Amino acid sequence: MSTKEKPEMQQIELSKLSLANLTQLKKQLDQEIGVYQDSMQALKLAQTKYGDSKEALEKIQPDAKDSRIMVPLTGSMFVPGTIDDTEKVLVDVGTGYYLKMSMESAKDYFKRKVIFVTEQMEKIQSLGLERSKIRDAVMGVMEVKIQTQMASQKPPQVPSVST
Repeated sequence: MSTKEKPEMQQIELSKLSLANLTQLKKQLDQEIGVYQDSMQALKLAQTKYGDSKEALEKIQPDAKDSRIMVPLTGSMFVPGTIDDTEKVLVDVGTGYYLKMSMESAKDYFKRKVIFVTEQMEKIQSLGLERSKIRDAVMGVMEVKIQTQMASQKPPQVPSVST
């Protein structure tokens, strides 16, 4: 199957499914929603990282050359450094690759990354909302089926005899 082909969606009438099938479908939908939520968290972190990088670039002024700064080695370890070029920066473009870019190119790069990640978040949010609506419908049908089962299992009530 090529990447452009989509699997055919099949409509299922929920009321015709057994309670066991509905439970399994709900479990599957819960898992999918969990994956979407995890993806949203990861994308939110990426969006913040790219936005913070763009903001950091905007703070570097041409007269900052030879300024002393603290360079992060890890999230909690820094070494002193000096800005030796205010015109070009190294940008981490992923998987260990770095590109030397002009300040304007780097700002544009991070701006485009924020836009791209935001678009992906909107798509995932839409898919998650769709799955949540389906899960809610499944839960509604499950509730009706459970109530129907309970009503059919009630012992017949004996009318009280008054004396």
